[in-house]
Amino acid sequence: MTHGILLLEDDDSLNHSISLKLKKEGYTVYSAFTIAEALDLYKSNHLSLIICDITLPDGSGLDFCSRVRKESDILFLFLTALDREEDIMAGYRQGADDYITKPFSLPVLISKVGVLLKRFPTDNPKSIVSEDIILYPDEKRATKNGVQLSLTAKEYSLLSFFMENPMRILSRNQLLESIWDIEGSFVDENTLPVNIRRLREKIEDNPSSPVVLKNVRGLGYIWERKCEKR
Repeated sequence: MTHGILLLEDDDSLNHSISLKLKKEGYTVYSAFTIAEALDLYKSNHLSLIICDITLPDGSGLDFCSRVRKESDILFLFLTALDREEDIMAGYRQGADDYITKPFSLPVLISKVGVLLKRFPTDNPKSIVSEDIILYPDEKRATKNGVQLSLTAKEYSLLSFFMENPMRILSRNQLLESIWDIEGSFVDENTLPVNIRRLREKIEDNPSSPVVLKNVRGLGYIWERKCEKR
C-alpha cells in the first residue's frame, strides 16, 4: 500500500502542481482547499503525512494541526509564506515535524517528504478483500470467485483505486488525475466511462445493473462494498 498524503493548500495552481508531482513519486494524494474539506479527508482515509498551509479561507493551519495532534501522531509538514522566526516556532510548537517556507523548490519538498516518510513504516496488505473480489497489490492482479480477472493496466489501476477508497464517491477528475495523471480537460470525455464499463463487464454479474461499482449522477463513481485489508 502506498503512503497516503493529505495536501491542504488553497492556491489551486500550487495544489495541483504539488499533487501531480507527489503522484508521480508514487504517493496517494488527497487534495483539500479548506480546513473543512481536510477534516473530512483526514477522518475517512489512511494517511501517513499532512502537508498544510497556515493561512486558509476558513481558519488557521496552526489550529488544524493542533486539532490533529490531540488524536494522532501523523507526520505533519507546514508549507507556508509565513517565514518569520516566530511563525516557524509557532508551527513547531503546534506539533509540526517540518516547516517549509514559500517560495520553495518542488524537488526539495519531495526530498523532505521522502525523509519524513522513512519514519513511517508502510503496512503493506497482502490482499484487499471485497466479498467475492480479491485484489493482490504486490502481484498487480485480482480474482473473482477464485478465478483470475483478465484486466488491462488501466482496469487494474481503476479497480485498485476504488478498492483502496471504498464507500466514497470519487469524482471524474480524481480518477483521471490518479489513473491517467492528467487534468480532466485534456482527455476525451468518453475515456473514463468506457474503461469503467469494461471493468464492470469483468467484475459485475450484470453490468447493466451494477451492484458493486456505481455511477452517482453528476458526482462520480462509488465502490459500494466494504473492503478489508489482510
